[in-house]
Amino acid sequence: MPRHYTRACNFYFGKQSKILVNKKRSIPLHQIKEISFDHIEIITRKTIRKISINKIKNLPKKLKTKINSDLKKIKSKKSNFSNLNFKKIPNILGVLNLTPDSFSDGGKFNKKNKGISHAFNLYKTGASLVDVGGESTRPGSRKVDEKREWNRIYKILKLIVKKIPISLDTRKSGIMENGISMGVKLINDVSGLSYDPKTINVLKKYKIPFVIQHSVGTPENMQKKAKYKNELLDIYDYFEDKINLIRSKGIKHNNIILDPGIGFGKNLKHNMNLIRGVSIFHSLGFPILVGNSRKRFIKDISKKNDSETRIGGTMASSIYLMMQGIQILRIHDVNEVVQGIKVFNQIIKN
Repeated sequence: MPRHYTRACNFYFGKQSKILVNKKRSIPLHQIKEISFDHIEIITRKTIRKISINKIKNLPKKLKTKINSDLKKIKSKKSNFSNLNFKKIPNILGVLNLTPDSFSDGGKFNKKNKGISHAFNLYKTGASLVDVGGESTRPGSRKVDEKREWNRIYKILKLIVKKIPISLDTRKSGIMENGISMGVKLINDVSGLSYDPKTINVLKKYKIPFVIQHSVGTPENMQKKAKYKNELLDIYDYFEDKINLIRSKGIKHNNIILDPGIGFGKNLKHNMNLIRGVSIFHSLGFPILVGNSRKRFIKDISKKNDSETRIGGTMASSIYLMMQGIQILRIHDVNEVVQGIKVFNQIIKN
């Protein structure tokens, strides 16, 4: 029997969703009645079959058991952590790059006063967490040594970490440990815990929530390695392997977030397929984060190389991702995206 994957699809929102859930005609995502679905895709490496949820009972016994196991994870309530509220979708992770060379705003906020002001502004305008980073991991960037990375973020981090919730964007265990001792609430490792072999031990020691992101190779070469048999299923399998690894290392808590890594070793086709099918990752049972903000796929589609003004593409993809039940969006333009989400939610309210 081939390996089967379950993707929730055909989502409903707001009042319509609540009506359908109460009539048991749709299934609430993570017990949130305001977002639900009434179809699933049953996917293998060779086939995709879409069925209504009321047809699941007619499936062969072994397949039905597998689908119901996935649905249990999709339906399960998510516990809040790191200032993230999983009763609302989406939460916003605001981006604070304290670097001279990040792809969209390098050098814009790496001075002390500007960095502090921007951090507070991101939080004030709707970010649940501010994601602070001192090393650019854009395609083609080179690694920064630990001392230089820490020097870039230390002074600003010290002044904001006790006042607003902070996520730390780093691949290095030493910087993770320093940040955790200062009070950061989440670790965001774009390497998927692969860059530094000591990372897992730090996460185990402090029991801190963290993000596992999918990436291929390193920022220097990841775009040259953008090859998949099936990007959606390959990345799903990658996450399963990572979860099995961290469990084997003694990390038992469920305060883990999965990020499919848009733009990290993916071309336009891969990115579009990931965004279209992103709800497949709900059946892994963990909250999902997507970094869609200002990404290159927007340039590739719009044919304009304007990384600082990609708000249209960011907003369009953010609304779509929200409609797929994605719990967290990593965003540069927090005020604008939060505004768009509020308008969308008001439209579907009644």
